[in-house]
Amino acid sequence: MMPTDANNLSQMPSSFARADFPSDFVWGCSTSSFQIEGGATVDGRTPSIWDHFCQTPGKIRDASNAEIACDHYHRWPEDLDLAKQIGMNAYRFSIAWTRIFPDVSGVPNQAGLDFYSRLVDGMLARGLDPWATLYHWDLPQYLQEIGGWENRATIDAYLVYVDTVTRHLGDRIQNWITHNEPWCTAMHGNWDGMHAPGQKNFKAALLVAHHVMLSHGLAVPIIRKNVAHAKVGIALSLHPLRPASSSETDLAAMQRHDGLRNRWFLDPLFGRGYPIDILAHCANDLPTIRPSDMAAIATPIDFLGVNYYFPETIASAPDCPPLHTRLEEVAGRERTGFGWEVAPDGMRELLQRIANDYPAIPIYLTENGASYEDVMDADGSVQDCARRDYFIRHLASLQRAREAGVDVRGYFAWSLIDNFEWAEGYMRRFGLVYVDFQTQQRTMKQSGHWFRTFLRGAA
Repeated sequence: MMPTDANNLSQMPSSFARADFPSDFVWGCSTSSFQIEGGATVDGRTPSIWDHFCQTPGKIRDASNAEIACDHYHRWPEDLDLAKQIGMNAYRFSIAWTRIFPDVSGVPNQAGLDFYSRLVDGMLARGLDPWATLYHWDLPQYLQEIGGWENRATIDAYLVYVDTVTRHLGDRIQNWITHNEPWCTAMHGNWDGMHAPGQKNFKAALLVAHHVMLSHGLAVPIIRKNVAHAKVGIALSLHPLRPASSSETDLAAMQRHDGLRNRWFLDPLFGRGYPIDILAHCANDLPTIRPSDMAAIATPIDFLGVNYYFPETIASAPDCPPLHTRLEEVAGRERTGFGWEVAPDGMRELLQRIANDYPAIPIYLTENGASYEDVMDADGSVQDCARRDYFIRHLASLQRAREAGVDVRGYFAWSLIDNFEWAEGYMRRFGLVYVDFQTQQRTMKQSGHWFRTFLRGAA
């Protein structure tokens, strides 16, 4: 039975404890630079596409921005202390490209490099293994103004950035993630316009997806050259899918949706090229693919990062080009404050699907978490029972996947602290730690206390 109230903080499923996981299992939390750092103009940092997007009326739901965010740029020691207090042994963070290269001159910004050097040293001093994400959606605005990821030259700029960062930090960081959620970079940024740069052009989205994936593949050997014993991967946002009905049309729609949502990124990573069915379906919108591109994208990686949040239910929709599919919200399902379906077993299903359909590779859950309407009580505590239960149930599902033979080696909770949640602004809280954005005071939530108890083996 799962705990349902604050009085059952330590209660766990009967066969589930930290001891059920290997002693070398990675336990971490994930963050991203734009969402927490602030310091928007400090020490030479220049605007990214998200700074520009925040200035565009109507793009951020609460009309906010991330100029201060969680002020992590100045408060990082406290935040790393919190990760250590919870009991994490790893910390996933991202590097802000415009702190390293603030303009087109190609001259690295030493102040930016020094900040991340101090941050990494701070992790190591606290026993936190640093996991660096090189790109988490914050393309320099100066590159967007000359075509952004639609411009193949952006790949070259990315590779220079990757080379510089890995040469500077590679003596202390072994684990590197080239890109976070390229589907979101391409599709939310360029197809539905929900994210920066805010385009609504499917052809452009496919081109961006190709260039991002190509930049990933070309970056892998650079990282390995610069970092002794490097482990290199990519973090994909993936979803288990359900048809809206058992009809042939809905089943076919689900297959098409899977082709773009999941297989468009998984298949080329593992040397299969882009899915043939989607190539045929989207023939008029395909990017130019040079002869060597697909081999580069398929450069072997050391691990696959999987970001899991919820399943998707798909219906046929002839009036919704280009895939003629539609997402359906199924009534009666448990949901987070964001409206996302809570489906812990979807994690096991997704992980087993990857293990069954693709060559064997170590997998890390690089993001998993939930937003709820957190409120600080009069006594100063945050009793986020729903989030605590969410983590318990998803970790139990993760363990079932491991028992079924899936090679899962780590789990990163999203996120350590409440932050700027992209187009939602500050309306969504995902953190194990509550942030008062007026005072920047941090308060560990009940979910954080539960994690600490669990990771100490006392739960």
